[in-house]
Amino acid sequence: MSRLLLWFFRLAAKGWVPPTWFEPNLPPKAQRTARTGRLTVEVVSHCWNYSHFLAYQLSSLVHFPPQSVNVVMTVFYCPEDEQTRALLDFFETQAVPGVTWNWWPLSRQELFRRGIGRNRAALATQADWMWFTDCDLMFRDDCLDQLGEALQGRRDALLFPREERVTELLAEDNPMLSAGAGEPRVLDIDTSVFTSKFPSRATGPLQIAHGDVCRAVGYCRNISLYQQPVDSFAKCHEDRAFRWLLQSQGEPIDVPGVYRIRHVAKGRYSGSEANTRLRTLVRRFQEWRNR
Repeated sequence: MSRLLLWFFRLAAKGWVPPTWFEPNLPPKAQRTARTGRLTVEVVSHCWNYSHFLAYQLSSLVHFPPQSVNVVMTVFYCPEDEQTRALLDFFETQAVPGVTWNWWPLSRQELFRRGIGRNRAALATQADWMWFTDCDLMFRDDCLDQLGEALQGRRDALLFPREERVTELLAEDNPMLSAGAGEPRVLDIDTSVFTSKFPSRATGPLQIAHGDVCRAVGYCRNISLYQQPVDSFAKCHEDRAFRWLLQSQGEPIDVPGVYRIRHVAKGRYSGSEANTRLRTLVRRFQEWRNR
């Protein structure tokens, strides 16, 4: 049954089904508050066996603390992941002006379905805007302050950065990844190895949603498939479903300093060594095809 539902919702999110069938309570644009002044942005990230990436994300907030916005940094994690827990314990001691650390523990099965955490955060948020992202993305170079400027008075349901800077697909033995795997500490990156990409829509790590929308509709809250715990990390098909339910692919905005580490190995996925090798080959082929 779950396979059938997955197939159905993947087709539905392509526009084959009216989104109002599953989310009739999306607030009309005129009913969303056009907030101005010092905004609060909640960043929502997940981490399972990716502490060597999360270290760079949290470090970016230490290196580039926001001056004109308040940031709530929410991280969903599982206490069984000892390296991530140790990393969060370390950053809990870092006092960063304008930043509130918010660690949210989940069971392993709940963490493996990313829509569960995102939905809980969306329904509970008090922020003006939410940025749903992945733990391999960083906020550098005035990123969050410029985001605050770009969000002034806007009522859009969904936005995304016009540009992001990314690495090539890095192997696990790359020095950047190895550095993040050591003792918890504040890290920095060599920005010269990043190149610009220009996304066409609000993909999974680049979804910036209006707070009123999040509180009203959550994150795929009415699609039970995307709120069910699973035994291994599920593919994030709910990213597309979220855009469908919000009736928007997202509007691009100019935000500097968005950096993302791209990597070959998918450590969050479980499975056999042969399955891991196959996933790696597929990612390398996709990288070659998109050049």
